[in-house]
Amino acid sequence: MKKLFTQLAVAGALITSSHAVNAADYVIDTQGAHAFVNFKIKHLGYSWLYGRFNTFKGEFSYDAANADASKISVVIDTASIDSNHAERDKHLRGDDFLNVKEHPKATFTSSSIKFSDADTATVTGDFTLNGVSKTISFDIEKVGEGDDPWGGYRVGFVGQTSIALKDYGIDYDLGPASTHVDLELSIEGIRQ
Repeated sequence: MKKLFTQLAVAGALITSSHAVNAADYVIDTQGAHAFVNFKIKHLGYSWLYGRFNTFKGEFSYDAANADASKISVVIDTASIDSNHAERDKHLRGDDFLNVKEHPKATFTSSSIKFSDADTATVTGDFTLNGVSKTISFDIEKVGEGDDPWGGYRVGFVGQTSIALKDYGIDYDLGPASTHVDLELSIEGIRQ
């Protein structure tokens, strides 16, 4: 009888620890530069202007066994905008665009993540930019997951969306081809 109780206790511990391994919180690996917030917008309709935000942080939860319970939260330092042109970046930080003195942060917090299969999902949540919050939805794709060479465990996702500048109080006239900006979030998270 004592042996049976010992076996049940060990089995219970294994089940509990295996559940803990599946459910996990991740920190987005910005220190190792394995995550990016990129953007692009048409320039006069003739070409694409590309850029990124160099400073941001975030975290997410993900459990492959219960993927629809996933969550993500990201905070972007808007003053870190980088379009590879100092004068343009100064203009983008000003009142015509991001108004970083009054709104130094842009944020996204998910309200739901619905997976259609093991690797693709639709994320819905509140995106705040230039002091304006809107609910947006966009598709994401799981890039991969597994052990890293340093004894940790990682998972990565990429997602894209397009937002209308006027929806966020940015009404500077860039021409009819430049009313929307495409955003891309590429993240690699380290399990905590």
